[in-house]
Amino acid sequence: MTYMADITDEDRERVKLLQLVTSSKHEFNKLTLEQLKRLEKLVGKKDYSHDKKAHKSKIKLLKKINVRIYELTEGKGIWT
Repeated sequence: MTYMADITDEDRERVKLLQLVTSSKHEFNKLTLEQLKRLEKLVGKKDYSHDKKAHKSKIKLLKKINVRIYELTEGKGIWT
């Protein structure tokens, strides 16, 4: 059972960013580079090894974040 005291500020920040990402496909592309890097860090720190499906989703999201960071920093300008 999780108590409110167990929820950290990082947990709240991670959930807030994840809600943005999951609310709309287009919201993910609206995240700033700083938000993406922060989300990558927060999701990467979270241990989902107890839940196989959640762990798989984490890996998939981290790949998506890395692609988007690459697009924003150097890749997208080359192709468009």
